[in-house]
Amino acid sequence: MPIYQNEQPSFRVVTCFLMRDEKILILKRSNKVGTFRGKWAALSGFVESYPQHQALTEIHEETRLEKADIELVKAGIPFEVEDEENSVTWVIHPYLYQVVSQKEICIDEEHFEFEWIEPDALSKYDTVPGLEEALARVTEVDEE
Repeated sequence: MPIYQNEQPSFRVVTCFLMRDEKILILKRSNKVGTFRGKWAALSGFVESYPQHQALTEIHEETRLEKADIELVKAGIPFEVEDEENSVTWVIHPYLYQVVSQKEICIDEEHFEFEWIEPDALSKYDTVPGLEEALARVTEVDEE
């Protein structure tokens, strides 16, 4: 359900990074998705319940990994991304999970390609808006 701020609809989404062997998983969005076709992204989806529950749902749907295959490393502070192309604001809930099993990734129809990359290489890819910020929110050390 959209939240309206300044007449522009706002949608809550989760963005989930999976890490294995110090690399993160990125996926290229297919023509079967509604937005950002052909862009690189992390696992994502609209928040239909609690964000962390939705994160687990998206990870399973898009990779076939089970809850036992991953461990939460960090839930980042949500942030907004203004998307002028689609006339919406995305409220992104970022997550980082460590893959603890050797199970292979099996992507669904939302993506047509995936790569495991060094986190600092993300800027070299044509990504969905806010992806680098989402990654920073789950990989930077918190100062207390």
